[in-house]
Amino acid sequence: MNLRICTYNIHKGFSQFNRRMVIHDLRERLRSLEVDLVFLQEVQGLHLEHATRHANWPAPPQHEFLAEDVWHETAYGGNAVYDHGHHGNAILSRFPIVSSSNQDVSDHRFERRGLLHCEVQVPQLDRPVHCVCAHLGLMAGSRRRQMEALAERMERLAPDGAPLIIAGDFNDWRNRAEVLLGGRLGVKEAFDGGRGRPARSYPSTLPLFRLDRIYVRGFTVRRAEVHAGPPWSRISDHAALTADLEPVV
Repeated sequence: MNLRICTYNIHKGFSQFNRRMVIHDLRERLRSLEVDLVFLQEVQGLHLEHATRHANWPAPPQHEFLAEDVWHETAYGGNAVYDHGHHGNAILSRFPIVSSSNQDVSDHRFERRGLLHCEVQVPQLDRPVHCVCAHLGLMAGSRRRQMEALAERMERLAPDGAPLIIAGDFNDWRNRAEVLLGGRLGVKEAFDGGRGRPARSYPSTLPLFRLDRIYVRGFTVRRAEVHAGPPWSRISDHAALTADLEPVV
């Protein structure tokens, strides 16, 4: 049983610098990847003003609109809440999501962050896969505390080497996550290949910074790919990352 996954910061369905609404293009591009699990950041759960300004703004929340007819299970964790709406992280799955919860790991009131944790029942695996969608803070101290919270949660809820996938926008351009998460959880970065360097993913036009990550435990990475440049760079300022995983028996 192979598992194909994707992580993507979708910039709330707008192109770089918010020039165009691209949520419809985004849906088609995501489907072209033919993945089983999608980890999304900056997902607009509700925005009343966009609905009045854009005639083709989707009626359902973005994660439901993107998942329609392809990923039959979804989970959403709203982190930033404001008068006209909210946004956060989402996981889309072809397989049953047997549990989901969202942990608030905001370090201060100006930057709301959360960890969306789901257990996904993947066929032919004898126990659920723990999946965490993360979007960490912009400050180094915030990221460290958020990664410590993530490690503590997974040590408690996914012990004994349970299958684990952690993916998202880590904003970790100094690659501090490798030591903290690798040391405490035994996860490996999908693009590392033993070099200690995750993929360059930002900006999507010509990626220079290593911000987005896929960490796995209990899987062998068969292939990992960065989706940058046109047409991806017309959709979001982050590149999409995909990885093909094979469970370790």
